[in-house]
Amino acid sequence: MNSTYKKFTMNKTNFIFVGEAGSGKSEIAINFAKYLVDLGEKPVHFFDMDMTKPLFRSRDVQRDIENLGIVFHHQEQFFDAPTIVGGVNVLLKDDSCYVVMDIGGNDIGARAIGGFAPKINKDNTIVYYVLNAYRPWSDDLNHIDGTLSSILKISHIKLDKVRMISNPNNGITTTAEEVIEGNRKMAEMIGPLLDIEFICVSDNLYDEVKDKTDIPVLPIRLYLTYEWLK
Repeated sequence: MNSTYKKFTMNKTNFIFVGEAGSGKSEIAINFAKYLVDLGEKPVHFFDMDMTKPLFRSRDVQRDIENLGIVFHHQEQFFDAPTIVGGVNVLLKDDSCYVVMDIGGNDIGARAIGGFAPKINKDNTIVYYVLNAYRPWSDDLNHIDGTLSSILKISHIKLDKVRMISNPNNGITTTAEEVIEGNRKMAEMIGPLLDIEFICVSDNLYDEVKDKTDIPVLPIRLYLTYEWLK
């Protein structure tokens, strides 16, 4: 992350990414970790704690993530049995490194971090909630509020730790116009209640989008692109 993107860290060391399946949470978490590596300030640890889906998981591109210079952590699952990844407690309180956590968005994912809530609720942590205006669970305020409330209740994370990210995408065919329109809809919905910290956009659309919004834009490279999607 060069100086342009340093602001997204808000001088914190731990970054928790949550969001419903299909929101783009894992892609954003991987890219965010990559930008932290680019800062060259300290080691970056990535925890894949998403136990809610069989595809589009960070662990599917573990080698690519490690090749970026990121220390990757996850625990193998047996079918859908929940598992706890080791090392979380130690690294969440270690300010000599960055920690990025990719968490599943439903109640199972929320439970995975409930035991770490005392550390997550400290000043060195941000919880980023990913919203995608083109997914049915983010298309109205009641659904967003219901999902987020459920996650906070089960995980014991405080609301003031949560920051919103807009990720308006329709997959690999998304246009710049769809990004702008999707973010406009999202800003209209949640703007009166919470600010959108930044918009995520595919890196090939970044130049088209960055000057068309007042919200900071973070370019995203797609890592989780399976062959059958291309």
